[in-house]
Amino acid sequence: MNERRRIVGVVTSNKMMKTVVVEISRSFRHPLYKKVVHTSKRVKAHDELSCQIGDEVKIVESRPLSHEKRWVVEEIVRREGKALKIEDTIAAAEIKPEPEEVALPEPEATETAPAEQPEGEPK
Repeated sequence: MNERRRIVGVVTSNKMMKTVVVEISRSFRHPLYKKVVHTSKRVKAHDELSCQIGDEVKIVESRPLSHEKRWVVEEIVRREGKALKIEDTIAAAEIKPEPEEVALPEPEATETAPAEQPEGEPK
């Protein structure tokens, strides 16, 4: 892997084309006062995965893509409160083949006599 920073955050806006706003929250203990401090930062990230609001995503730093965009969405960790399983991700990525049609055995041909016509009617 490379030396780029990877951070997990929550998508707060997706109104732009191929850009999302990700809020990064962190908590730490203040070195002098020993109180827990909560901070959050909002960054713009390039989005090719079509993230929705509320998704938890992993972003990775990149070269400057625009005036404010310096991050790229690497993967979606959780979709709107639903945890993604590895099997679901793999199943969604693979193209599933159509089920094969099962050939039913054809009924045996039996010889039948032509239907007899009543004697009183003309042919």
